[in-house]
Amino acid sequence: MKSHFTFSKEQRNGIFLLLILIVIFQCIYFFVDLSSDTIEVNKEELTKFTKEIDSLKLVQLEESKSKTYPFNPNFITDYKGATLGMTNQEIDRLLAFRKQNKWINSAKQFQDITKVSDSLLEAISPFFKFPEWVTNPKPKTGSSYSYNNKPKTYAQKQDLNTATAQQLQKVNGIGKVFSDRIIKYRNKSKGGFIADIELNNVYGLEPEVVEKITKLFTVKTPKAVSKINLNLATVDDLVTIPHIDYDLAHNIVEQRQLREGYKSIGELTKVKDFPVNKIKIIELYLHFEKEN
Repeated sequence: MKSHFTFSKEQRNGIFLLLILIVIFQCIYFFVDLSSDTIEVNKEELTKFTKEIDSLKLVQLEESKSKTYPFNPNFITDYKGATLGMTNQEIDRLLAFRKQNKWINSAKQFQDITKVSDSLLEAISPFFKFPEWVTNPKPKTGSSYSYNNKPKTYAQKQDLNTATAQQLQKVNGIGKVFSDRIIKYRNKSKGGFIADIELNNVYGLEPEVVEKITKLFTVKTPKAVSKINLNLATVDDLVTIPHIDYDLAHNIVEQRQLREGYKSIGELTKVKDFPVNKIKIIELYLHFEKEN
């Protein structure tokens, strides 16, 4: 065994040199990065991939945006106005104008009333949707009735509760859409209209157009209505009347208790949230008697 572990001086030097070389090569292997820094890139494929990523981002961005649908600017609420970017003052001007029972019929008139900026008007006006009679007025013809025609007497007028769509369309400003709306509203309840004033409940009918209709038509066979005593009506009684909901009915009853009874139907206009412009229609369903 001794002969296998006995080395000459030259052999020992050789073994020592071999060990040093092994250590050096191991250090090079672990601590020196011999890989190439040059990475080959297919520029055409990279450009194609980048475009695909950008297109997907654009699609996602468009989907995340809130969409605006066509709307009638006459019915903008506080919330709707805020989402469109209108200030509180601009919204208040619009609401004050509408409380006068007036209507906006163009983008320019909308700006004149609300005082919105040109940039905001340019952004939201493409979504304005006005009634057909505004955007596509019916041309005047020789057979159509003129607004300036002399009003007919009661006997000469046609009954609004029996008028056909074709007869209504003879009025200047009434086309197929409005004649259908009038008849649809009339047929909502058995017996039709109670009085001419109910024409104001038909969506989109301007007061001027209503006046033209009543020159030629009037309610001659009104719907039978059991009128409610204002000073005895319960909340459930009041909510059967058009334009009165439960909140308003509670306000009416509460105000009646504070006043110890109403002295006239006109006092309803002092009730909180009462639709003053609908008083004439609401009166059709009420009668007034003092409480005993």
